[in-house]
Amino acid sequence: MRLFWWSGAAAVRTMVPDMAGKVLIVANPTSGGYSAEFLDDVRNRLEDLGCKTEIRLTRRAGEIGDICADPSLPVQTLVVAGGDGSVNEALTGFQNHPAPPQLGIIPFGTANVLALELGLPRNAKAIAELIRRGKTRQLHYGLANGRPFVLMASAGFDAEVVHAVPLSLKRRLGKLAYVITALRTGFKRKSASLKVILDGEELTGKLAVASNARHYGGPFVICPGGATDPGLHMLVLERDDPWSSFCYGVALLMGRIHKAKGALVRPFKTASILATGAVAAQVDGDPFGATPLEIRQTDKTVPILAP
Repeated sequence: MRLFWWSGAAAVRTMVPDMAGKVLIVANPTSGGYSAEFLDDVRNRLEDLGCKTEIRLTRRAGEIGDICADPSLPVQTLVVAGGDGSVNEALTGFQNHPAPPQLGIIPFGTANVLALELGLPRNAKAIAELIRRGKTRQLHYGLANGRPFVLMASAGFDAEVVHAVPLSLKRRLGKLAYVITALRTGFKRKSASLKVILDGEELTGKLAVASNARHYGGPFVICPGGATDPGLHMLVLERDDPWSSFCYGVALLMGRIHKAKGALVRPFKTASILATGAVAAQVDGDPFGATPLEIRQTDKTVPILAP
């Protein structure tokens, strides 16, 4: 049972005794870097700190979202042990939850860009202490065709790579799998043009990335702000031929993508990414069908554990 006190549009949740301090760790055992021993270590440390802790392993795609959508979920803290895609699943489920528990992350997976964005610890002792301390920040997110994204939603070459990378290669090689797939795809693909409409202004390009976070693909900064700041930014690249892609890659490595020739970074509230034909799209590093994409910022937030 949950009790609520309403004041205007804000709800303050009162924890009943059986919920207070309870932690549920939901783990995706197929994520890269998954370690049962590490999870047991975190759980044991939390139990030593006085937190009743349960580990639940998922058995199918979408299960994290179903768990997070359950309005009777009897926990104060839900911790996702997985990659950015697993966190996205949790946010998708929280959309249908009247008062989501606070969210924590144990960084497994391939990229863990959100963990980098938030400066999350990687060792079991520090993770357990962070969860027990309960300090939260408000995690903002955007919507792409109604689907939450906390990092990015994009269309173009990067999404084609996300669609094309073999799961077996991704599990075996991690980030290197994306590099190999990009090289295989880049020289044989047929480029497509995009029409990007930002708050009514029309732009054209070959790649469009709507970003809710500062980082993209790892430690590379593509825009100001961050996932705990309100607002979205759009990166539009005019070209995506091999030489231009190489130049943009160098600019990204140097943290100067916003100053690269043929690149534009701009804040926005609503955007459309359109194409004459279907162009591959991705959300938070997972395939997300194809264009068109309707993207907007939202004033909703989720409390997330962070230093």
